[in-house]
Amino acid sequence: MAADYIDLHTHTLHSDGVLLPSELAVRAESIGYSTLGITDHVDSSNLESVAKRILEFAASYNATESSLKIIPGVEITHVQPREIADIVTEARAYGVKLIVLHGETIVEPVIKGTNMAAIRARVDILAHPGLITDEECELAKSNNVALEITTRRGHSLTNGHVALMAKRHEVALVLNTDAHAPGDLATEEFARSVAMGAGIYDFKGLMDNAKRLIEGL
Repeated sequence: MAADYIDLHTHTLHSDGVLLPSELAVRAESIGYSTLGITDHVDSSNLESVAKRILEFAASYNATESSLKIIPGVEITHVQPREIADIVTEARAYGVKLIVLHGETIVEPVIKGTNMAAIRARVDILAHPGLITDEECELAKSNNVALEITTRRGHSLTNGHVALMAKRHEVALVLNTDAHAPGDLATEEFARSVAMGAGIYDFKGLMDNAKRLIEGL
């Protein structure tokens, strides 16, 4: 078991997940997680309320004796590209520590231009970015935006492309589950297998990237 097994993209019933934050945390800790990012889906309609609830939960949970650390975050999802920068600014003003952006996965109708708008807005993680381009990767490198390798079915179809492009442009990669339900949380063994399937054999490097990211928040 890795000393730092980190997952920075999960959901609770405060958006479209099925678990309470406390249950998600307990389940994650039970399979070896050291750090869990809770990043419920937001747009301009629910950002304030979701941010408040997750920030309060993280503060309370992190004050317990649990070995698991909670990182309070949000995932900005299916918003117009022109709105992304303003929502990022607003989320940071509320005190949100981790900002994930729902990237241009090939299995959902994400608006074209979302990836680039997110990278320009300097989100922390561009989740499941789909068929990300050279131009987007170059800017992600410059803006310190990490790209996601995901264990989530469907979104994971482009993991190999994302890994290849990240290597070509020296962009940091992190591995997340995008968990919505108990069965979505991944054991370290399964996470390693997903990484290897994308051609990534340095699992520790993925975890180190995530650790550096949260240390900078």
